[in-house]
Amino acid sequence: MVSELQRIVDSMASRAGRPALIEDRRQRVVVYSEQTEPMDEVRRLSILRRQTTPEVIAFFRQAGVTRSREPIRTPACTNLRMLPRVCVPIWHNDLLLGFLWFVDADQSMTDEQIAAVSATTTDLALALYRENLAGELASQRETEAVRLLLADEHEARAHGAATLIEDGVLVEDGPTTAVVARLVSSTTARLDDLARIALEQGLLASRRWVGPRQAVHLVRYDHGVLLVHGRVRRGRQDPRAVADHLHEALSAAVRGLPSVASVVVGVGQARVALPEVRDSYDEAASAARVATQLPAVGPVACWSQLGIYRVLSQLTADVVRSASVHPGLERLLDDPANVPLLDTLETYLDLAGNAHATADRMNLHRTSLYYRLQRVEQLAGTDLKDGNERLSLHLALKLARLAGRHPPTPASRPAPRPSQHSA
Repeated sequence: MVSELQRIVDSMASRAGRPALIEDRRQRVVVYSEQTEPMDEVRRLSILRRQTTPEVIAFFRQAGVTRSREPIRTPACTNLRMLPRVCVPIWHNDLLLGFLWFVDADQSMTDEQIAAVSATTTDLALALYRENLAGELASQRETEAVRLLLADEHEARAHGAATLIEDGVLVEDGPTTAVVARLVSSTTARLDDLARIALEQGLLASRRWVGPRQAVHLVRYDHGVLLVHGRVRRGRQDPRAVADHLHEALSAAVRGLPSVASVVVGVGQARVALPEVRDSYDEAASAARVATQLPAVGPVACWSQLGIYRVLSQLTADVVRSASVHPGLERLLDDPANVPLLDTLETYLDLAGNAHATADRMNLHRTSLYYRLQRVEQLAGTDLKDGNERLSLHLALKLARLAGRHPPTPASRPAPRPSQHSA
């Protein structure tokens, strides 16, 4: 099928007298002719990465390429380092199949040349339709297998694992680790199409980086999942290294998208067999949720490094919001003026009640520290010399963090970043 499309695109390029490139309807590169100058950065990168960035996709959508039934000229864009183009949308009845692109740097491509190319797109539409159909069927089968792999029932997970191995998507059964990526929205709305495209592109980039038949991915409504096969070791199958790569790939993909504020990635612990990876997925998803609520944890959070949040993150959202481990602390949480007291108390409890270390960490005089702690005791009706009280207060503060009732302040120091190869 690719050879047929290659023959067609070469013919189109010859007819137009300039290089041609074909993308599918998601603007992923399918095939291209021999490329010559002038060639801009967008064309170079799309060929190298086999995909177009969400920023470029947004530009072309605004230009109307997804709505037009006729060839359309798109302007240059200095910010994107992109030259003018001629786009021929490829339709089969009412189904948009893809796009035929020509870089037209000096806008010398005549209307007659465009019309001549457009008049011969029937074979291209048919070939692209067959290519899309074959690709969609394979993609849907893989996606369904990954969904089964993350299902509740063990029988469904076993079936999903068998399908992925039999189809050659994964090399074999064995140790597998889940990595979950979340795009933190800049609004309360759900992620838009461009954000979801960026999410898929980041997952695909890391999947290719890991290597063929070593990983599968899935895009869900508010996050993406990458399942990495292989024993935990340094290199491209080290889950922490994969998570760092995914964070970098996603951060690059969403750059410039107003709907995305930040990217967080969670890493679960390896499971010995594919059908057991659901547990690793649950851990990775929890780690990503903690990283979303607590930036100090880091943009990449490993389940094994979360400490008390390993337990607290397993509570439901309703329980976290309604939990009142220490009634006295509720009074402090309700008043924003008490944030310095709460930060001081949390730091003091994090450092096991070491006043010297707390004063040093917060850059406070020892007298000021003791004054703040006494105020906490008075307002919360507690005694910091009581071990049970300290435990209740500490848990209450961590729950308040998860529930967003006690957000980090700019002066808060981030927690130490886990080591490069811990997972």
